Amino acid sequence: METIDSVVIGAGVVGLAVGRALALQGREVLVLESEGAIGTGTSSRNSEVIHAGIYYPQGSLKARLCVQGREQLYAYAQARGVPHRRCGKLIVATSEAQVAALHDIQAKAAANGVHDLALIDAAQAAAMEPALHCVAAQHSPSTGIIDSHALMLSLQGDLEDAGGLVALRSGVESAQVHAQGIVLRTTDGGRWLCRTVVNAAGLRAPALARRFDGLAAAHVPPNHWAKGNYFVLAGRAPFSRLIYPVPEAAGLGVHLTLDLGGQAKFGPDVQWVESPDDLQVDPARGEAFYAEVRRYWPALADGALMPGYAGMRPKVSGPGEAARDFLIQGPGTHGVAGLVNLFGIESPGLTSSLAIADHVADLLHRES
Repeated sequence: METIDSVVIGAGVVGLAVGRALALQGREVLVLESEGAIGTGTSSRNSEVIHAGIYYPQGSLKARLCVQGREQLYAYAQARGVPHRRCGKLIVATSEAQVAALHDIQAKAAANGVHDLALIDAAQAAAMEPALHCVAAQHSPSTGIIDSHALMLSLQGDLEDAGGLVALRSGVESAQVHAQGIVLRTTDGGRWLCRTVVNAAGLRAPALARRFDGLAAAHVPPNHWAKGNYFVLAGRAPFSRLIYPVPEAAGLGVHLTLDLGGQAKFGPDVQWVESPDDLQVDPARGEAFYAEVRRYWPALADGALMPGYAGMRPKVSGPGEAARDFLIQGPGTHGVAGLVNLFGIESPGLTSSLAIADHVADLLHRES
């Protein structure tokens, strides 16, 4: 059996960021990934948006880590040459009844430390985006987009430069808590005695935590999966900023985002499913997209939307339940020395990744 200081389970953007942070502290770090490449799960199936930190409840981890992580991410991308753009976004009210929600959004943003939102009227919005229809909007200049795969490659490079390793096709079959540490058994036949373990397995983090012999089941939340379907636009969109409707209960509505090449995509919607592997996009769902998008872009042509891809939100709250905060559980919560479980790291997980990593590193440092 091999002995190692720190193991991170999962090589998505959060797992790689955590591994990097621990390696930069001088720890011996191994990141275990069950797939044959980094970032093949939620990290590769999202909008690639750098969020400003607007929507989340005051004092929540999502609010704090998003605002902190946003600035860290822009600085990191600038320093490392990771492709990104601070393009800004408009959150639009398409009826007078929604204008009050825009005021609520501005107040919530200010409570989270986001003070650069600007409420604009229909004429000002049209001057910024002539194809847009709305009665008012909030302009968020701090919102942007980033190449998530380039970010993950950069994080992996930093991790390895600091002496850490990434092991692909190395899933974790079981774990046992001992007085000397946590013993992990991997699918490639390896056994590791670890002083610290970070469960950053994303969609499968709760299922993995249930296989930890010595971790009380009461500390593991249920699995809920909210699929988000995306449709891509044929041709070029007449927008230079991201366009978001007033948020819905389980997501942020069918919004328009752009990639760094200018390609527009619409989504995600919210479709509760039974398996995290249910990633096929049903073309029939596109009909509902047309109605939603035409509220703010009436000129969207018939037949212009094509099925794109689907992502999966690792929810810790189910249909009809209030959205829950990130669950970052250390030894002070569950009593297992050296173990940190990351549950429900959905949006704004990408934006928050560097801040989440610092939070986990600090948590383990305090417990050591």
